[in-house]
Amino acid sequence: MKNPDAHGSYTENGKVRARLNGLTRYLHPGQIFVSAEPYLVTTILGSCVAVCLWDPLIEAGGISHYALPYRVGDKQFSPRFGNVAIQLLIEKLIVLGSERQNLRAKLFGGACVIEAFRGREDHLGKQNIDVGRKVLSDERISIIAEDVGGQQARKLTFFVDDGTAWVSRV
Repeated sequence: MKNPDAHGSYTENGKVRARLNGLTRYLHPGQIFVSAEPYLVTTILGSCVAVCLWDPLIEAGGISHYALPYRVGDKQFSPRFGNVAIQLLIEKLIVLGSERQNLRAKLFGGACVIEAFRGREDHLGKQNIDVGRKVLSDERISIIAEDVGGQQARKLTFFVDDGTAWVSRV
């Protein structure tokens, strides 16, 4: 895990990164963010799941934050649904110049935060995790890291340009 120094910079492998001079974004449920600029994106996840994708060759990436696993009906084409959000995220990265085979994924969230549902094997968080894994597998995009499940919400911080991510329990 990287820690900021006294100047607000982050060090990784001897490389110092500036605080990004305002290139930050907070992602709400049902939103997607993609950039070829070095943005720092943060979000809070309970049963929701965030899929982080980046292309290390062009140093571009993006993140989706979805609340429900599958869209229902033909009229519900919204990134609030995992199967829609991940497809839109992939498409937006391809428009930026990524090639599908270069994309790498990280998966976060999917907790069972409501105590009354903790005895259920197929709670909403688990369904959100499963759809993320399925869509990425179907698209042949490798998940290289994940922090999913459990009972606690998470704060996620993600750098879109290099795929660096931190997770803390909240």
